[in-house]
Amino acid sequence: MAAVFEWPWQYNFPPFFTVQPNAETRKKQIEAWCNLILEYYRKNKLFNLDVKESQNDPIFYNKKIDRKLNLDAIQAILEELQKKGNVEWTDKRKEQCLVMWRSPEEWGKIMYQWAQSNAMMNTVCTFYELTQGDDTVNQEFYGIEDWLLIRALKTLEEQRKAEVIGDEGVKFF
Repeated sequence: MAAVFEWPWQYNFPPFFTVQPNAETRKKQIEAWCNLILEYYRKNKLFNLDVKESQNDPIFYNKKIDRKLNLDAIQAILEELQKKGNVEWTDKRKEQCLVMWRSPEEWGKIMYQWAQSNAMMNTVCTFYELTQGDDTVNQEFYGIEDWLLIRALKTLEEQRKAEVIGDEGVKFF
């Protein structure tokens, strides 16, 4: 079940769904869209975005005011998120992307803190335990997708705080 999401005031303001011609206004608008996307994806624990399909998702289509962000605007916002390191394209045509509301380094730090506070140091922990286990159900990384989990653990490995064991586990140091 998705978390209750509170839309920002702009979401019910029709001009928010039209790219503004004034450069300064457009810059603020794109920044507001970037923040909205990251917060929406964080609250709903979403990681993948299909550009064409997303045009009909609640994030880009406000049925209440019958406004929809066009594909060019969505693309521009996602390009801005890519520059910030929050989006990574998974195809050359830029139709599919990964959305990271936290960097792999931030995720790694959160997991490491969890391991420390739950006596998991020098113990092998499976990826399943981390992302689906009873001990992590209240953790922010619960339900994280494997591609991001592995990237987060690799950052800890680079810092010599963990060792990834095969494609199923990790040992925290």
